[in-house]
Amino acid sequence: MKIFKIIAWLFLFAFVAIQFFPTERNQNSVVPNTDFLLVNNPPQNISAILQESCYDCHSNNTGYPWYNKIQPAAWFLEDHVKHGKGELNFNTWDELSDRRKRSKLKAIINQVKDAEMPLYSYTLMHRNAILSDSDKSTLENYMYSLIDTIE
Repeated sequence: MKIFKIIAWLFLFAFVAIQFFPTERNQNSVVPNTDFLLVNNPPQNISAILQESCYDCHSNNTGYPWYNKIQPAAWFLEDHVKHGKGELNFNTWDELSDRRKRSKLKAIINQVKDAEMPLYSYTLMHRNAILSDSDKSTLENYMYSLIDTIE
């Protein structure tokens, strides 16, 4: 029984100690002129879907939940946001070449269609981010229409 008590104290000490290692926060109040929503001016329903289901991980301004202050959850979130922005950052959309934009639009369509995005781990805590079949269809149709407009 003594060994369990020692292990419990070690875990408690480690948990407290890791709270002193901060994470980098992805927050910026400025929306650049290169942002997807500003450049493409999509209908309100498309904007709402993207902001609710995509922008937390794929923009320069993440809306953090309460548990972002607790390690190791904060490290997990930081990693997801960095990876998400590495794949696609909607704030830098207009900096992409036309070829890259078409490629990203096709990737969005495929990942939404295959239910790869938004991530399941994200939708566990953000139930509003779950895309209905109607949302998926609306988003896919809009992205297809954008592909046709890119030269």
